[in-house]
Amino acid sequence: MAGAKLDPIDRMILAELQADGRMTNVELAKRVGISAPPCLRRVRTLEEAGYIRGYHARVDVRELGFEVQVFAMVRLHRQNEADLRAFEDRCRAWSLVRECHMLNGEIDFILKCVAPDLSTFQNFLTEDLLAADNVASVKTSLVIRCAKDEPGVPFDVLEDRYTREA
Repeated sequence: MAGAKLDPIDRMILAELQADGRMTNVELAKRVGISAPPCLRRVRTLEEAGYIRGYHARVDVRELGFEVQVFAMVRLHRQNEADLRAFEDRCRAWSLVRECHMLNGEIDFILKCVAPDLSTFQNFLTEDLLAADNVASVKTSLVIRCAKDEPGVPFDVLEDRYTREA
């Protein structure tokens, strides 16, 4: 199982940093019950091993004037690996696309997009997304409101699993 080489302290460090990536190392060490120097070493090891991929501020998109959030379900004409990678590369270049996930089933990709207004999104949709090579169809759904937006993973579920396996 992925993550199995992490001990309980490593998992506590990850859970605490996921909840608040701005806390000091001293505060983090206190919360996980170890002293600051080994805590810092563990954090650096977790970063180097790829468990921690970065630290980010969660900004309020609407406060910044991005009033429109849309999920776009994209179907491609061809799904060979080169075409899938080409579409993913194109998505990474589009700034309005904030997330791009390849799916199994009728839809090949789902994109989470943000825009300051509907006309900006509509221009992106018609001039970029629908005009992109290999795009067969796009269905969009406008977000009315968000009931939950939690980053990362549920560490309580992970800990329950480890407890059951022990």
